[in-house]
Amino acid sequence: MSVPSHILYADDIMLFCSISQKSSIVLMLSGTTETKEDLKITRLITTLQAFHVKFKYANAPVIKEVLWQPPVFNWIKCNCDGSSIGISSSLHDELIGAMTAVEIAHSKGWINLWIETDSMLVVLAFKSSKVVRWTLRNRWDNCLYLLSSMSLLVTHIYREGNHCADKLANLGLSLHSKAWWTVFTFSN
Repeated sequence: MSVPSHILYADDIMLFCSISQKSSIVLMLSGTTETKEDLKITRLITTLQAFHVKFKYANAPVIKEVLWQPPVFNWIKCNCDGSSIGISSSLHDELIGAMTAVEIAHSKGWINLWIETDSMLVVLAFKSSKVVRWTLRNRWDNCLYLLSSMSLLVTHIYREGNHCADKLANLGLSLHSKAWWTVFTFSN
């Protein structure tokens, strides 16, 4: 028989209270309004404090700045995002995107390639091929062979920083054939 945890909500600040080893209370508190619910919560807190219940205050969420970084001189950067229509797994689609980037870079003679993806599994695949399924193994091994004559950097970026690649991947789902856009704007 399990003892349910009690959860109470008010506004912004969350408090965790351990009543015993088998139950706890979560309280969200802040604001200046006083409603009947606020008074009930205040009475509950006062009662819990009278019984010397220890409160654990929740930590504030960690905010991390996510910025896309341009490539350094003489490097080509490819932000990859696999978009799926449900036929295959997301890892499959993400790996296809990374392998296509390697194949295009090699065919264009680009020897310094930076692949940035929002998939940690793709980053892991470049460190250990064990992640790659057998259905992709032949193409994957060919890409690794192509990379033997190239310099490669593979990094992870959070989805928020990979927004442009995500939008283009979703656009690609609506296309009926492959598309290649070439836009170079250099100013002297």
